[in-house]
Amino acid sequence: MSRKQVHVAVLMGGWSAEREVSLDSGDGCADALERAGYTVTRIDAKPDLAQVLSELKPDVAFNALHGKWGEDGCVQGLLEILRIPYTHSGVLSSALAMHKEKAKESYRVVGIPVLESLVVHREEAGRAHLMAPPYVVKPVAEGSSVGVLIVTEDHAHPPQELFSDTWPYGDMVMVEKFAPGRELTCAVMGDRALDIIDVISATKFYDYEAKYAPGGSEHILPAVLPDDIYELIQDYALRAHTALGCRGVSRSDFRLDDTEGGSGDLIILETNTQPGMTGTSLVPEMAAHAGISYEDLVDWMIKDASCDR
Repeated sequence: MSRKQVHVAVLMGGWSAEREVSLDSGDGCADALERAGYTVTRIDAKPDLAQVLSELKPDVAFNALHGKWGEDGCVQGLLEILRIPYTHSGVLSSALAMHKEKAKESYRVVGIPVLESLVVHREEAGRAHLMAPPYVVKPVAEGSSVGVLIVTEDHAHPPQELFSDTWPYGDMVMVEKFAPGRELTCAVMGDRALDIIDVISATKFYDYEAKYAPGGSEHILPAVLPDDIYELIQDYALRAHTALGCRGVSRSDFRLDDTEGGSGDLIILETNTQPGMTGTSLVPEMAAHAGISYEDLVDWMIKDASCDR
């Protein structure tokens, strides 16, 4: 079957907090798939997605959704029911990776160091410091640093927005020790760890804006690291990918405390099963460094697509 005969539905948008970046990722992937010769339909995912896909009957679904519903196993379950082959990770691995505490349990089993943390109701986290500052409060199941609050030593009390009736990220939050040092990230493509990027944010914290706004961060590729640390990060990224049961492409983020007088600790922060594919995203950059063009990357993802992931 030629590429022109393969009908790809690119799922994008949705209604999570990461809707806009998903639209950007989806447009980039759809454009690249069209350049590669595929027949492409772009779908801005809404609650009627099952009906839309049932009527469209695509050969493959390219999942460019980010955040809740698209990255946590929900849309993957829908695609399994409809028996539409799809890209990226399956139901269980998507749900595990998206839930930060469940992911940590998987990391511990395979010997990947993680930060001290606890999961509590947001109001409990707002009433008193549950660990000595500095620490971080984050939604337990969101991505792209959405809803992350940093509590420093000069904060007299925890973030009071945790009590807000308009808090949109769910009632359960993770309170986690703050990790100083360098932000490092490594993608896995199939069973291969790509090279590592050292992310230098234009702000103090690598937040949503730093990740996706032009000029929001500087990327050093390959990261300048001792050989043993470089290889260890690649090993941890592969271990995380395997332990969570990821498929296709994933990206794991790390912190290395090489600050003056620091601990030297290397810890994993999280694994992204639906990493961004925008013009400022990290995975396309790592792939290009490995000699894999954007078009070849999305083509590989389509060829890798399946059900029962």
